[in-house]
Amino acid sequence: MNLHGIASVWLERQWYAAEEPGPLLTGLEACYRRAINRRREAYRTGRKPVQRLPVPVIVVGNLTVGGTGKTPLSIWLAEFLKGQGYRPGIISRGYGGQPLERPLLVRARTSPREAGDEPVLMARRTGCPICVFPRRAEAGRTLLAATDCNLLIADDGLQHYALGRDIEIAVVDGQRGFGNGHCLPAGPLREPPDRLGEVDWVIYSGAGPVDAAVMTLEGDTAVNLLDSSVRRPLDLFRGQPIKAVAGIGHPQRFFDQLRQHGLTLDAKAFPDHHAYRRDDLAFAGDPPVLMTEKDAVKCRDFAADNLWCVPVAARLPENFGNQLLNQLKTLNHGQETA
Repeated sequence: MNLHGIASVWLERQWYAAEEPGPLLTGLEACYRRAINRRREAYRTGRKPVQRLPVPVIVVGNLTVGGTGKTPLSIWLAEFLKGQGYRPGIISRGYGGQPLERPLLVRARTSPREAGDEPVLMARRTGCPICVFPRRAEAGRTLLAATDCNLLIADDGLQHYALGRDIEIAVVDGQRGFGNGHCLPAGPLREPPDRLGEVDWVIYSGAGPVDAAVMTLEGDTAVNLLDSSVRRPLDLFRGQPIKAVAGIGHPQRFFDQLRQHGLTLDAKAFPDHHAYRRDDLAFAGDPPVLMTEKDAVKCRDFAADNLWCVPVAARLPENFGNQLLNQLKTLNHGQETA
């Protein structure tokens, strides 16, 4: 693990520990909070321009650094809205990919080294057109010019205030919550928790308060990386030594999922968006290696018959989908959207 990865792991342990952060981190936190407040106020007052697009924009994001389930929710939204007659496109920053000078249209065969792992995963899972660029409004305009999309989903765009949005959805990790409740770098929060009072929807991942909208991730089948037609129920991996790897925001969630199926694991966590190499997955005796679908998109070039990914699908309450559709019908962008 490189120095950046070691620092990330150390910080995360501090963020979710019971102890209060020290004065150095809380001092830096105060500076950070002043900066984000000034930035937000600049967009509210018009000193910084907010760019509106001619179609509905649904922003999916979270308050904490790391994984909460944003990408599975974006995939669910795209598939759900396609089923309702919409033509959704997805825009993303493309974190983990190469620096871009112009928006990049992402397809199922695009390299994750170029576009980032999550956009490639979403392209393969949804079949929707996807565009990545740090300036999301430019990505959206590129997508609208190149395709017949009539709705955009902005993955991980909650803090990207330059992009106008019609609906905001915040995902909260129902297990870890907000950690120590502090903002960066003293804690995991990008914005204070009261930001949730401004969004349209708060979706809890895994578990949540009574009457909350809860998203669960379900997956009980492993897919072979060398031959995707080969699938095996997770239960069939019981009784043998298994290696499990995860380079996601909350690796423990994946490892817990596997253990719930009775698997005995030797688990190894990598930093989020880790760029895998063949040596990372070379274990003595070539045991079965299980990984997330997000990890798998970066391992196709050196796929082997002992490498497996475990796709998951998001499940949400039926009333969430119905109410979201009603909300979309009230929007007026001067064109039919479904």
